[in-house]
Amino acid sequence: MEMQEPDFWTNAEKAQEISSEEKSLSGKLEMYTKLNERIDDAKILADITIEDGDEASSKEIVSEVRDIESIIEKLKIEILLSGEYDKNNAILNLHVGVGGTDAQDWTEMLLRMYTRWAEKSGYKVETLDILPADDAGIKSVSLRIIGEFAYGYLKAEKGIHRLVRISPFNANGKRQTSFASVEVLPELTKNQDIDIRPDDLRVDTYRSSGAGGQHVNKTESAVRITHIPTGIVVQCQNERSQHYNRETAMLMLKSKLVELKERAHKEKIEDLTGELKDMGWGSQIRSYVFHPYTLVKDHRTGAENGNVTSVMDGNIDNFIIAYLKQQAK
Repeated sequence: MEMQEPDFWTNAEKAQEISSEEKSLSGKLEMYTKLNERIDDAKILADITIEDGDEASSKEIVSEVRDIESIIEKLKIEILLSGEYDKNNAILNLHVGVGGTDAQDWTEMLLRMYTRWAEKSGYKVETLDILPADDAGIKSVSLRIIGEFAYGYLKAEKGIHRLVRISPFNANGKRQTSFASVEVLPELTKNQDIDIRPDDLRVDTYRSSGAGGQHVNKTESAVRITHIPTGIVVQCQNERSQHYNRETAMLMLKSKLVELKERAHKEKIEDLTGELKDMGWGSQIRSYVFHPYTLVKDHRTGAENGNVTSVMDGNIDNFIIAYLKQQAK
């Protein structure tokens, strides 16, 4: 076993990578063991309940079986997540679309929804960049979602999300349709890193516009990087350190270029040009209707949920799973 070799920690970076993989595999083995134990216990309890005719125990068994089925269903989905980047962390970018102030508010509502989903799923969330709107809501935000299979799950959310509701910003109480776009990128690992020619980059620094106190606003710690061949622009103003923000912005740029290369079916990053930077999302992938009825519907899979409040609280697994199953067919 590599971890038992005397010189294992000589290469700290590789050692850390192997340790993380070992921790992941150990966690899965432990989960499988506990799941098998729960299945065996449920079988024994079922046999006893049948003999005794205990109605209270019957309800307990039904609840336990449903819980076990839910875990097994998730394990089945993870088997489908076999893409090159599916195990990676995710970079989630939300951008305001058509709809004025309502669209800005809608973008912030989606930010809350995805943050809630990530927290419930056991993922850590870091805000990399956020651009507040003048009146209400936000114009854009970039998040790093940290945890195994974050990209594999969230890639199901790429596209345009449509909101229909009575506008709280309209004095006449008219119904308003608003849009926001969701972009999901894989955060590359060390062994997936790509080379970008320095001559292809333009790096600008500026003062952070977000929260962070006087220090953030008085120093040019925020970084904006433009990839000249494609016109792709990324920026980060999360930390006070310009160096850290530059590293994070480069990470975001590499992720965007890799995702764009895959969508454009190009052999190399160098083959990308400015003509490809605006590859469209197409029509909306999901509609969230608050009025005249309540319904969230995914237009790709037909998956629905009439409990809009629950969906906005981050309960979107049914939409994600339906999409992943559809893609696996």
